[in-house]
Amino acid sequence: MEYLIGLAVALGVAALAAVVGFDRDRSFAPTVLIVIAAYYVLFAAMGGSHRALVFEILAASGFLALAVIGFKMSPLLIAAAIAGHGMFDLIHHFLIDDPGVPNWWPGFCMAADVGLGGWFAALQVWRKNPSRPAIAPLH
Repeated sequence: MEYLIGLAVALGVAALAAVVGFDRDRSFAPTVLIVIAAYYVLFAAMGGSHRALVFEILAASGFLALAVIGFKMSPLLIAAAIAGHGMFDLIHHFLIDDPGVPNWWPGFCMAADVGLGGWFAALQVWRKNPSRPAIAPLH
């Protein structure tokens, strides 16, 4: 069930961003990546594990670096990093023992991340083709 909810959340975020126009701002996708990566830091703080907190901060810092590099160089890198975070969700428990992570979180986050990463990638491809009509944001 967590996979369906994660995908539904991704679709909802994508739809809202497209309708309102958030997706037109270059900083939107990098900000989403930074927020996604920060959740594990929150879980480590909630779980009270200093060791997990250190490792979660290190992992989140890697995704933060990808957000900054992608912002400066390539939006497709950001899309790949968001989807890559979804893959990280699948192996996270093998790498970091974080007692604050809910049991349902990895599946939820993986589905949301892969959904959002795919949407951001499709959006970049869509925008590179000038013959396709733009989605008009609300004013």
